Amino acid sequence: MHRASPLSTVFAAIAICVFSAPALAQDAGGKGLADALSDLLRGGETQVPARRVPFGQQEMQLSFAPLVKATAPAVVNVYASQQVSVRSPFAGDPFFEQFFGRQQMPPRVQSSLGSGVLVDPSGYVVTNNHVISNADEVRVAMSDGREFTSSILLKDESLDLAILKIDAPEPFPIAPLGDSDALEVGDLVLAIGNPFGVGQTTTSGIVSALARTHIGVNDFGFFIQTDAAINPGNSGGALVNMRGEVIGINTAIYSQSGGSIGIGFAIPANIVRAVVDAAKNGLDYFERPFVGATFENVTAQMAEALGMASPTGALVKSVAQGGPAENAGLKPGDVVLAMNGASIEHPDALGYRLATQAIGSVATLDVLSQGSERQVEIELIRAPEGQSTAEIIIDGRSPFAGAKVAELSPRLVQRLGIRGQARGKGVAIVEVDRNSPAARFGFRPRDIVREVNGEEIDTPEKLRDVAMSNSRWWRFTVERDGRVTNQILRY
Repeated sequence: MHRASPLSTVFAAIAICVFSAPALAQDAGGKGLADALSDLLRGGETQVPARRVPFGQQEMQLSFAPLVKATAPAVVNVYASQQVSVRSPFAGDPFFEQFFGRQQMPPRVQSSLGSGVLVDPSGYVVTNNHVISNADEVRVAMSDGREFTSSILLKDESLDLAILKIDAPEPFPIAPLGDSDALEVGDLVLAIGNPFGVGQTTTSGIVSALARTHIGVNDFGFFIQTDAAINPGNSGGALVNMRGEVIGINTAIYSQSGGSIGIGFAIPANIVRAVVDAAKNGLDYFERPFVGATFENVTAQMAEALGMASPTGALVKSVAQGGPAENAGLKPGDVVLAMNGASIEHPDALGYRLATQAIGSVATLDVLSQGSERQVEIELIRAPEGQSTAEIIIDGRSPFAGAKVAELSPRLVQRLGIRGQARGKGVAIVEVDRNSPAARFGFRPRDIVREVNGEEIDTPEKLRDVAMSNSRWWRFTVERDGRVTNQILRY
């Protein structure tokens, strides 16, 4: 008698499997012989795992065609056009104007092309804000050749999302929004859109990473990264999982050449769903819950000082008096580690989790405070308004003439998407007339006027009164994107 070699043992096992195929198939819960044999050779159990690599030629010949057929009709092309005034090259030339007069050149039409996704049978379309930003007209073209003029219901520059609405007698085909929090790195996905305007295109890939931050697109910092080919024109298109659900809206690529190099980014479907719900409720901007606190990253030095094993979480930087954070017991120096059971790796993750929650709900936070962990419940409320909600158009003879202004408040900061700290007293510019002195002097929406001619500006009425003064010199302090600028003008 001799001991069997490992190879002979394998052959023996194969022989047993061949002669016991019916029993083996029954034990495997109805699996094929190849699958059961694979499990036996790998030494594992015969239960089907939740996720596995393809095994065998039959599985390698599977197709994504059914998913594409079910989803592609809901992916549309978005055409945005804008009339841009063109300045004559001879404008201001005294010789030319003496003989030919002042010639006005016809406006030029500037167009942009992107993609969108129908997410509701009544005609709600999700796309990127940068696709339709400043557009005078937006048209939506479907894969069956139909075209519709759309209305813009909601735009959010910080999220780079926009919600359009089209109308037709019959329901539209839709692609349902899935749960983006259920994604895992390595999951198969399809990207559907209209790259380079060549027509609807589908590419495949996997989820390369989750919760990507600081990619330089906008203030939002919680992107899905994929290696499915995304190119210019794919913006606003669908990132689809293997159940035919939209789990992301394609928004950006990382590229030095302008084409795909396998690093694309999509906005998670859970935040898209919240924005769509806001548009359905009649809001013209996406309203986020207000907690009354600011947060910053936990550095390695901070983590060591706080006794943390790794630099993770959102460090409480400041707490507003009387706000939900103060009422919940949060203090500067506390670290938020998780929200509703989901880990918080950085402040952007906390902002994403908060944005997906309904206003009026209560969130549970896991907090590290003075070396010990505890749970707190925090109420998610609407951002408070200021003492005055009036919006006033400044007229008269001043650099601010033609600007519509309103009192700075947390709700106005959220509505306009003002960046930076934007705290304290001041007046925010809401709109600027294109042909007004305010536009000529370079004022923009979201600018915050803090002081004019030595007078502190805390209400729109105060700015209107100061702007009506008979002055030729104007000294003012303006905050833009968190940067404070002092200017002196003669006008």
